[in-house]
Amino acid sequence: MKRGKFDTTILTFCFAFLYIPIIILVIYSFNASKLVTVWGGFSLQWYSSMWSNQGLMDAAWITARVAVLSATIGTILGTLAALSLTRFSRFPGRILFSGMIYAPLVMPEVITGLSLLLLFVAVGVDRSFWTVVIAHTTFTMCYVAIVVQSRLLTFDRSLEEAALDLGCPPVKTFFRITLPIIMPAVVAGWMLAFSLSLDDLVIASFTTGPGATTLPIKIYSQVRLGVTPEINAICTILIALVTVGVICASIASKRTELQRMRDEHAAATP
Repeated sequence: MKRGKFDTTILTFCFAFLYIPIIILVIYSFNASKLVTVWGGFSLQWYSSMWSNQGLMDAAWITARVAVLSATIGTILGTLAALSLTRFSRFPGRILFSGMIYAPLVMPEVITGLSLLLLFVAVGVDRSFWTVVIAHTTFTMCYVAIVVQSRLLTFDRSLEEAALDLGCPPVKTFFRITLPIIMPAVVAGWMLAFSLSLDDLVIASFTTGPGATTLPIKIYSQVRLGVTPEINAICTILIALVTVGVICASIASKRTELQRMRDEHAAATP
């Protein structure tokens, strides 16, 4: 077998292994039968039933709020951390700081969740919606820091220096020069943090409290009693939302890159 055919076969097998279960889940979300493994015809009744399931809707709303808040706060903190690690090569405690930033990447989620639980108990904080937000911010900001730092390492510092030489204040230089250039990385970091928060089960199960049940916890508790078509329906909606978000982000990133290339070409043209 030629190398090209072998690579194509392996790639096809990998994509099939990843996406065929998702396709099956989407198909069976339109199943008219109550049995998720038996096809009973096409129907949208489970989507209607899902919207009337108050428990699922409350969990979905809580999950969306947690994901947006933790991703936004984590993006801000992660971007600042990336700037500190990139722009300040030497400062007291840099090794410890970088180690604390990267630790959640290699630390098991069980340990992260348990340590946060012990922290909240030690300081006397009741577990609630905000403890989940704090927990998700803690482990998502490191991913943002990695993504933004990789962009800052290839950043042309002469653009900032030119703005500073022309009298632009440092803060204004950051918002007018630095941030627009690294914005694709910041947006990518936010989307990654949002997806991680949306998908998390282990850490949320340790830090959640009464009235703060997230959707993964709700789905897991119901799946233990048996998969229902409503679960397939809400998972299909989540897949659709994530797909639309990725497509929109890709289009926006492509347009930003094209605009940047046009601006550089216009600046280089005499």
